[in-house]
Amino acid sequence: MKTKKIKVNASTSYDVLIGENLISKVGELISSVISKCKIAIITDDIVDKLYSNTVINSIESENFTVVKFVFKHGEQSKNIQTYAEILNFLAQNELTRTDAIIALGGGVVGDMAGFAAATYLRGIKYVQIPTTLLAQIDSSVGGKTAVDLPSGKNLVGAFKQPSLVICDVATLSTLDAETFVDGMGEVSKYALLDKKVNELLDKDYSLIELVYLCVDYKRRIVEADEFEGGLRKLLNLGHTPAHGIENLSGYTIAHGKAVAMGLDIILSSSLKHGYIRQKDYIDMKNKVEKCVGNNICPFRIEDICKVSLSDKKRSGDSITLIMVHGIEDCRPHKISVESMTEYLR
Repeated sequence: MKTKKIKVNASTSYDVLIGENLISKVGELISSVISKCKIAIITDDIVDKLYSNTVINSIESENFTVVKFVFKHGEQSKNIQTYAEILNFLAQNELTRTDAIIALGGGVVGDMAGFAAATYLRGIKYVQIPTTLLAQIDSSVGGKTAVDLPSGKNLVGAFKQPSLVICDVATLSTLDAETFVDGMGEVSKYALLDKKVNELLDKDYSLIELVYLCVDYKRRIVEADEFEGGLRKLLNLGHTPAHGIENLSGYTIAHGKAVAMGLDIILSSSLKHGYIRQKDYIDMKNKVEKCVGNNICPFRIEDICKVSLSDKKRSGDSITLIMVHGIEDCRPHKISVESMTEYLR
């Protein structure tokens, strides 16, 4: 299938390329947006073994100089210490403001590399090469970058748009079933936000089509509200309880799977408050389960809400939850922190 291209017109305009076997063409693709310079590839120990050599060979063939930083895979590495190590690596390898970073990997790599690019020397260019479904459809696009603190997820970060996003769906063939389902958890969020994604899931679809529709929905949101002043908050659907679930599990429950559990909580609450009808609730719940399978949350709502009080969507004594009123009809509801447990119970 032909490579698809989406242009994101944010504060920095850039293309998202979606196709097969793009990894081997990285050098050629980035040379159109980045002048010859030193490039730091930031990746994790799993992705490094799979794709680093291919990417380095492609980049060096276009006369870029390459250095590489590898950290241990997993959400546990998405912290201030790893971030500081990346900054020191960039400084020790004498990267300047005219140099660039490549984020090669999943969402954790993209967040870490993006935050480093946003802050090192007050900002240098970077390219996203997401290698997981979740990163391709969501975290690599839109410019959000962050690291976690012990008290909560994504509490330190910055907005930094990439210069290019290269989504090679062929990399998804190397994912284990659990990691692929993790991405489908985020797909289930888009299925509630966007009719096109919802309908696609009932057809015989290609991964290129799936990634394209999810990214195109996010493009529209980001272009309208890049810095999350209003509309972009819709993308947080399911995320407030999900971040609590991730935290309670010690991050053994991956983000996308936690989002699916969070959606189940939000759907149940939306039904309770009369925002959706019983039939719509069942249809939406089944669509989420179609994406991720078994979707039973192992934690009590009281504990989830308690941990979620450090969520960045809190404002003083209130917190904003995205509730479901229908497919493509999700709305922010501002509630008091003290009523959150009963509201979601």
